[in-house]
Amino acid sequence: MIKIKVSDMLGKYKMTQKELAQKTGIRPATISALYHETIKRIEIAHIDALCKAFNCKVEDIFEYIPDDK
Repeated sequence: MIKIKVSDMLGKYKMTQKELAQKTGIRPATISALYHETIKRIEIAHIDALCKAFNCKVEDIFEYIPDDK
C-alpha cells in the first residue's frame, strides 16, 4: 500500500487545500483526492510540484507500507 501524506504536509505547513492548489497549479479536485488518499494515479509533474511547494523529497509525501500476508 502507498500512504499519501499530503494531509500531514498541509498540517505541518499550515496550508489549506485551496492554497496548495494555487501554489502548485494542480486542480483542487486532484488535491482533494490526494488529501483523502482516494487518487488512483498521479502525474510525475504533480509529484514535482508538490515537492517544490513543500520543499521536500518524494519520500516525505509518499510512503510504501507492505501488505500483511
